Amino acid sequence: MHAIELEKAYNPKEFEDRIYSQWVEKGYFKPSSDSDSPVHSQKKSNIKYTVVIPPPNVTGVLHMGHGLNNTLQDIVVRYHRMKGDDTLWIPGTDHAGIATQNVVERALKKEGKSRNDLGREKFIERTWEVTHEHHDTIVKQQKKLGNSVDWSRERFTYDEGLSKAVRDVFVTLYERGLMYKGQRLVNWCPRCGTALADDEVDHVDTQGAMYHLFYEYADGSGKIEVATTRPETFFGDTAVAVNPDDERYKALVGKMLKLPLTGKEIPIIADSYVDKEFGTGMVKITPAHDPNDWEVGLRHNLEVVNLLNPDGTLNDNVPEKYRGLKCEQARKLVIEDLTEAGLFKGEEKMVHSVGHCYRCKTVVEPYLSYQWFVKMKPLAEKALKAWRDGEIVFYPRKWENTYTHWMENIRDWCVSRQIWWGHRIPAWYCECGETIVSREDVTKCPKCGSTNVKQDPDVLDTWFSSWLWPFSTLGWPENTKDLAEFYPTTALVTAYDIIFFWVSRMIMAGLEFTGKAPFHDIYIHGLVRDKQGRKMSKSLGNGIDPLDIIDQYGSDALKFTLSYLAAQGQDVLVDNDSFKMGSRFCNKVWNASRYILGNLEGRNLIPVKDSDLNELDKWIFTALNAAAKNAREALDGYRYNDAASTVYEFFWNNFCDWYVEATKLSFWHGDDHEKDRAVSVLLNVLEESLRLLHPFIPFVTEEIYSKLPLAEIIENRKKAGEQKVMSNETYSDLLVTAPYPEFTAGRENAEITARFAALQDLIRSVRGLRNECGVNPADKINLAVLIEKGSAAEVCREKVEMIQLLAGLSKVEFVDAKPTKSIGTVGVGFEAFIILDENINKEQLLLHFQKDLEKDQKDAERTEAKLNGKFAEHAPAEVVQAERDKLAETKRRIEKLGTYIEALK
Repeated sequence: MHAIELEKAYNPKEFEDRIYSQWVEKGYFKPSSDSDSPVHSQKKSNIKYTVVIPPPNVTGVLHMGHGLNNTLQDIVVRYHRMKGDDTLWIPGTDHAGIATQNVVERALKKEGKSRNDLGREKFIERTWEVTHEHHDTIVKQQKKLGNSVDWSRERFTYDEGLSKAVRDVFVTLYERGLMYKGQRLVNWCPRCGTALADDEVDHVDTQGAMYHLFYEYADGSGKIEVATTRPETFFGDTAVAVNPDDERYKALVGKMLKLPLTGKEIPIIADSYVDKEFGTGMVKITPAHDPNDWEVGLRHNLEVVNLLNPDGTLNDNVPEKYRGLKCEQARKLVIEDLTEAGLFKGEEKMVHSVGHCYRCKTVVEPYLSYQWFVKMKPLAEKALKAWRDGEIVFYPRKWENTYTHWMENIRDWCVSRQIWWGHRIPAWYCECGETIVSREDVTKCPKCGSTNVKQDPDVLDTWFSSWLWPFSTLGWPENTKDLAEFYPTTALVTAYDIIFFWVSRMIMAGLEFTGKAPFHDIYIHGLVRDKQGRKMSKSLGNGIDPLDIIDQYGSDALKFTLSYLAAQGQDVLVDNDSFKMGSRFCNKVWNASRYILGNLEGRNLIPVKDSDLNELDKWIFTALNAAAKNAREALDGYRYNDAASTVYEFFWNNFCDWYVEATKLSFWHGDDHEKDRAVSVLLNVLEESLRLLHPFIPFVTEEIYSKLPLAEIIENRKKAGEQKVMSNETYSDLLVTAPYPEFTAGRENAEITARFAALQDLIRSVRGLRNECGVNPADKINLAVLIEKGSAAEVCREKVEMIQLLAGLSKVEFVDAKPTKSIGTVGVGFEAFIILDENINKEQLLLHFQKDLEKDQKDAERTEAKLNGKFAEHAPAEVVQAERDKLAETKRRIEKLGTYIEALK
């Protein structure tokens, strides 16, 4: 047959887009159960494997965190598809209420307009336009990543079907008494102009101060001291609290105080909330501006005084001179006025935790407002039970503690948002006071018959549609075929920073509305950080655009690098150069395949039975078998880095560096039949290796696979008959649905594995010794080997040619004692000696050893001086021990170099 040409240089730009289009156009990402799936007739299994993609914000741009998340999903989805499971990966995007509205409002601001200038209807139209533009960008980016999602099932959290699901859930919760509207203290973002849920507030350590104020008794008998981080809020104080068990203040309970700078009087009350050991043991209570004070106010029926306008400025409940000021402006003025009145004691600088909006990073204000809330306790109890019953499993298990802690301490969820972009709350209000919550639009009051009904202007929290994602994307609340076949989904792959926002809520929603947990496996991966461990951000300028990496190295290089580094339970630390590793591996796969295909010239592919395999062939199939087993176990347990390390080690080390190199002996010395046999086995191993690698580097493996003479390979497998060692599987037109290699007991051969391990040990030891001696890899040298009788190293006597080839030797001699003029190394069952004969440049080698000896002697002197000085007395014990170990290793090298130098004299 003719040689098959691969381009000389690996260039992913030449084939990645072409291959992806081919996969999509032919429908290879559809589940095999779909009648129009290209593998429908080959459907192997009724096992379902379903994943829903964590939907990226439609107005966002994919960052490296998305790159990691999408990569890990793609690997496991491709793996299960190749296993023959009926596999579905659902794509989609999130309408991202606050974030998307901010994008549009910023654009309007540049035009000198606001949303109010457009009006609600026109603003929504404008937002849809922006959404469509950004959506197209997100989709293109996901395709560049190589996501094997079923695009025919793509969803959007604001599409018609999800809108119906959202309304149904809201009304159902209302009917079940789990949805209510009430006046509560909420987290308020003055910039976004909306309420936020507790878990949408990022708490950031911020420089501030503790301000000490004096409040005078109303009867003029003296004054008390209180402390606060926000003195401008004291206008909303309606009490000062002390602990009821605090003997210092028991007589003061009920006494009235004058609120500074006002004519208002407030009482001293007793409440166990107060820590009598903290500060003065007296705490100002401002129910409208502190969550804990709110609870105290409820217990004591205190007046609630809201001081803020929606934009974060002070309102008419403060003296006129402070009205309209931002809090920080008012704070300075208040302190000046308190100082002048003799009521300010001083301040202490401090760092404290301050809540910020998770979207715009503005300081969040506690704010009294009427909002819609979901009662979460009943939902959380079901979700905790599902975890205890094993319906959901976390990978790694440590995230169970985070999940249970949040569930056990959950608060009601504020779901209304004061913006326009999003699912409008399905509640209508009549002038008669009636509230109507309905699945259908309301035009008439059912109580009084009035048509003057108005819909609630607010929209629902974006996460309210996202928590329905695993089942709404499959058609719920309709009883669709997809819902019946693919729900519950199998796995969720997501980052740990949205366990609260999304993961926990999806579990609660799935159990409440379908009676089933929405997924079984929950793989929580780390975050992508820079090499210093910092989170990537625009402000630090340390972000990496995955599309830039793809443009430079290709999608496969990005995917492989991220999977190789994604150790379970750890963050992934990368910089631009990190992706060279993945690129080098793809190059290795390309070049090895190019070498094999280029050697087909003049060869005939023939059927090869197990009995036709030599020991080298059996060894590589044993190694391939072990790799398939280990990769499957790792992927089944979501241990991505273990799986990636397994396939990397097999292909680069066992296949390329050992097997392919050793087969050169067959091509150099074998007859035509042996060469045909060798190339036939090589192609079989390569074909199966590409299947092993495909989930990790899908593009390059698909491109190479398309060049293989597959029809002949498979036909010869059939002709060879029943096999245990050689693969006997069928193939697909495209690698994307070819079978993933399976572990086969008949392929195991412990004896051959042990023999080759000994052989490899010897060759590695000789290579290491050559390197240590500075011998040029191209120089042929002579070796003497002393073998321990009965050891696994006896195999070396049978594999002299292989040892010569792979260790770069002219001659191998087996001896009973160490040669006089030699330099040696020791392994299990053997000693190997480089013979210092005419093949060795002794003068050059002597200079090399003397230079190394001089360096080691100086290092040893410095370390000894360090250990004999004050360092050993003051440094931590483990640091001192590390220096001692370093000294011992240096002395060992000095002794060894001395013997080398002596042998050269």
